[in-house]
Amino acid sequence: MTQPKAVRRSAGRARTRVLPGFGLTLGLTVTYLSLVVLIPLTALFARAATMTWSGFVETLTDERIVAALELTVGASAIAALVNCFFGSLVAWTLVRYQFPFRRLVDALVDLPFALPTAVSGIALTAIYAPDGWIGRFLVPLGIEVAYTPLGVVIALTFIGLPFVVRTLQPAMQDLESEYEEAAASLGASRWTTVRRVVAPALLPALTTGFALAFARALGEYGSVVFISGNMPMKTEIASLLVVTKLEQYDYAGASAIALAMLVLSFVGLLAIHLTQSWSARRGAAAH
Repeated sequence: MTQPKAVRRSAGRARTRVLPGFGLTLGLTVTYLSLVVLIPLTALFARAATMTWSGFVETLTDERIVAALELTVGASAIAALVNCFFGSLVAWTLVRYQFPFRRLVDALVDLPFALPTAVSGIALTAIYAPDGWIGRFLVPLGIEVAYTPLGVVIALTFIGLPFVVRTLQPAMQDLESEYEEAAASLGASRWTTVRRVVAPALLPALTTGFALAFARALGEYGSVVFISGNMPMKTEIASLLVVTKLEQYDYAGASAIALAMLVLSFVGLLAIHLTQSWSARRGAAAH
């Protein structure tokens, strides 16, 4: 049966899109990603491919490089976990409570984004050095921060906090307080409400925040290089070794270390993405 003209015009308007068609949009997307992401990564793989397989393995199994990679990955994971805990508290406070200077506190969260990483490193070193504002009180307690792995974790925590807070805030704003009130009216304790109502709703955003903070920390250089002290086998990070290799004109060795960091970051992000997809499917099946 032929549709009336008004219905056909309405259907035509419904199919109208503000942006260009799929083909043009996809072409622009692929072109942009190729120029910004794929081509530089391809160049990295090509540079690393100039090494023989035995040379590649020998570079990555060097004791100094292994120690740097272990410190980088371990400190990045710890910093991301710390940010998940405290970042959740910060985001919850900013979203759910009204208090004086709230907008100022909200703006301070973005400060690590605005500060040059070298400035952050110098500031953290001045604070946590043995004669610094905070370090002078920690040293008598036997706690050394500057020029130790702990200092690396603190620096990575500093630069990663905004990723967690800004990822969680929209999810918390979408979480209606009525759900918590309903759980409380049914006799649920605060812990049960957090575990059964709040946490499942925020878990995807929290996982994304962890992934962003972890990936950002893996490649951090400026804020860590000052507070770490760069002691080989102790506080030397992988990014510093890449710079060291470049200064020695060992471009293939630098590319090998960078490639290892890229693979570690990609595997971590992929695992988190798969976990998110599984959680989403499980949640949809439960509903």
